[in-house]
Amino acid sequence: MSSFGLKMIAIITMLIDHIGVVMIPSNTTAYLIFRSIGRLAFPIFAFLIVEGFYHTRDVKKYLARLGIFALVSELPFDLAFYGNFYMGHQNIFFTLFLGLLLIVLMKEVESKFSKKEVLLNLINSILIISFCVIAFFLEVDYNFLGVLLIVAFYLFRGHKILLVLSMLIIFGAILGGISVLATLSMAFIAIYNGKKGKSMKYFFYTFYPAHLLILFLISKYMNI
Repeated sequence: MSSFGLKMIAIITMLIDHIGVVMIPSNTTAYLIFRSIGRLAFPIFAFLIVEGFYHTRDVKKYLARLGIFALVSELPFDLAFYGNFYMGHQNIFFTLFLGLLLIVLMKEVESKFSKKEVLLNLINSILIISFCVIAFFLEVDYNFLGVLLIVAFYLFRGHKILLVLSMLIIFGAILGGISVLATLSMAFIAIYNGKKGKSMKYFFYTFYPAHLLILFLISKYMNI
């Protein structure tokens, strides 16, 4: 499966999840089903961030795109989930931006201190803790656990067993509940073929704020 195929699975499951949040009462079976399906989305996005890091021609432009769409998406995100501007919860692009920036810095440290393993591990540990603190105080989507998952995909790239264990710890032991279903996303990630597939880069970026705004407008029209 190409990265295009993975992106399509991620945005479809994300859309289902968000329909559940915005349009379905939380005390219903349908809500639980929609949210359960939605658990597949974020791990795939996290995986693709790491793959994008390895394949991008310009990581600075990659970071800039994530940062710009984080800002663009914040109001639609707030409207869809809270009905107004809300500073207490930041959208998923902020999580992805922090995760990418962190692994960029970690890679730089690995390049500069490749022969000083103790110092390398110390600096990267400080970086990881620092970014987790930032994610916690910014209250980004998935909080610091989202950043840790991106780090796990970076550190354990190509090691499927370690990735599954990481996901079980994050989504099973820590988050619990239906979040453990996120580990099922590895079934799709495992058949990734390393190929890009169709190029619809900006479609995936714009889909996020666009679908949130549409869901908000529908919910307001239907008085949900």
